Amino acid sequence: MRAAQNLKPATYRCPFCGKHLASMSEHVLIAPEDDRSKRRHAHMECVQQARAAGRLPTRDEWLAAERGPRPSLGARLRARLGGRKLDT
Repeated sequence: MRAAQNLKPATYRCPFCGKHLASMSEHVLIAPEDDRSKRRHAHMECVQQARAAGRLPTRDEWLAAERGPRPSLGARLRARLGGRKLDT
């Protein structure tokens, strides 16, 4: 999600409210599932409402949900070392 403002004469349709969106108006670009080929232009207010309702996660929130909880550093080291204890 990033702020956008385009100077070319184009009109977009907001994916949240379905209303037209002039390219020269203040709006944002969203990329569902981090796929930039599916990016869409949306009203800033519509995006804020979708975020508040939990319907539009940020990239970090989406990645965390996709991969699940990350194991601790100790767990990752133990897995990498095969559960062996280090000689001191």
